[in-house]
Amino acid sequence: MKRNSRLKKRLERKTQKNFFFGIIGISIVLFLLVRFGIPALANFALFLSGIKYNDKTVVKNEVQFISPPIIESQFTATNSSALIINGKTPKKSNIKVFVNDEEQDSLDSQEDGSFSFKVILSEGNNSIRSKSEITGKQSEFSNTVSVTYIKSAPTLTISSPADGESYSKDQNKTNVSGKTDPGVTVTVNNFWAIIDDNNNFSYELPLKNGENQIGIVATDQAGNKTEKTIKVNYSQ
Repeated sequence: MKRNSRLKKRLERKTQKNFFFGIIGISIVLFLLVRFGIPALANFALFLSGIKYNDKTVVKNEVQFISPPIIESQFTATNSSALIINGKTPKKSNIKVFVNDEEQDSLDSQEDGSFSFKVILSEGNNSIRSKSEITGKQSEFSNTVSVTYIKSAPTLTISSPADGESYSKDQNKTNVSGKTDPGVTVTVNNFWAIIDDNNNFSYELPLKNGENQIGIVATDQAGNKTEKTIKVNYSQ
């Protein structure tokens, strides 16, 4: 009887102890839930179960930074609608090409990170930039290259002298003048003419005895040219 009584008391003490620790556990859970919310409760559960994050898991979940590509171009204007652009990017990247903020092409870089792509330009000003993409992650935009596509040759109007005009005695010079477009240069017999803010040009050309052929060339920044030739006569 005594033995059974001692066993009964031992079981009661064990039950009381389990109940006491149970109350403490529930109190901790309720405190964490109220004070810190569900994330803290989850972390506490992981701690109790012995699960820990290792270094590899942390590194794997970090967002990888991808350097934006660098576009290398010396073009500011062109008379061709197609233009080849070169650049550098991180190795094994996929390059996405944007012209005037619209994606136009996509290609893979070379082993050394270099790339080359052809863009189709719209007439007028064009902004060209790109992004690098590696395993689904994209970089910020590259530097922006601005290129003007000029399709038509510049206008060229000659005000003086008139074709076939004659000069004599002390009139051994003629003022070659006229008008062209903004951003255009003008040469008279391969000499630079002066151009004012209103796109009027002029050049004082010395005359030689006899027939003088005068070549006027207007060239825009894209390389388009308009050429005109007139003749004047000078007799001493």
